[in-house]
Amino acid sequence: MAFTRATGKHRRPSRVHRTTARAAGVAALATTGVVGTLAAPALAAEPEVEQTGLTPVVTIGDSIADEIDAQALAQKQAAADAAAREAAREAARERAAEAAKEAREAKERAAREAERERLNTFVAPITASYVSTAYQAGSSLWSSGSHTGIDFHASSGTSVHSVGVGTVVEAGWGGAYGNQVVIRMHDGTYTQYGHLSSVGVSVGQSVEPGQQIGVSGATGNVTGPHLHFEARTSPEYGSDMDPVAYLRSHGVNV
Repeated sequence: MAFTRATGKHRRPSRVHRTTARAAGVAALATTGVVGTLAAPALAAEPEVEQTGLTPVVTIGDSIADEIDAQALAQKQAAADAAAREAAREAARERAAEAAKEAREAKERAAREAERERLNTFVAPITASYVSTAYQAGSSLWSSGSHTGIDFHASSGTSVHSVGVGTVVEAGWGGAYGNQVVIRMHDGTYTQYGHLSSVGVSVGQSVEPGQQIGVSGATGNVTGPHLHFEARTSPEYGSDMDPVAYLRSHGVNV
């Protein structure tokens, strides 16, 4: 049997042709309002994109945003807490440093006060004694014709003390003074202790108020045991000044 292929206007339209025609038909119907009445129910029957996809995405997005906000707030609070702790630590360090500074300054003040007290402390060269021969008393016993110091009553072997802070500049035999000690005091003046039976310090030695420097005796040009004490402006003979006034100016009652 033979088949005849369809040709001409009886040929079935291709898919492209059908689609094109359908589109043209829809366009035509749109001009008459049919699409408005027919398409709406058909479209309503189809699932909406917003309900199947967009809404869950928005919901998840809000949850993440809330979490991010919470994390940001927590980080901000943590940063504020850390700053507060650091500020507290810094304040504590400053208080500690200030307290240490105050303690150090108080210690330094105490040390300075103790040093001033030490330097300004003077004592009598012999404890519980008295002046037996006054300053500048006249007698042929002294080559100058007058007494260049004062004599303290003392038996041999009585402890003799430095009257204040100073440095020994002479220690040993001193001619008419017998065994003697001469001390340069911290204020630049000098004190002399004569007729000692023995000397207990050496040149260059530092001495403190009340420190024993020897013991009294009767060496040198004397008539009996006693302590000869002088205050001088220099270590040399002839630079003497009133020993009683000198001691009293430093708070010693003689």
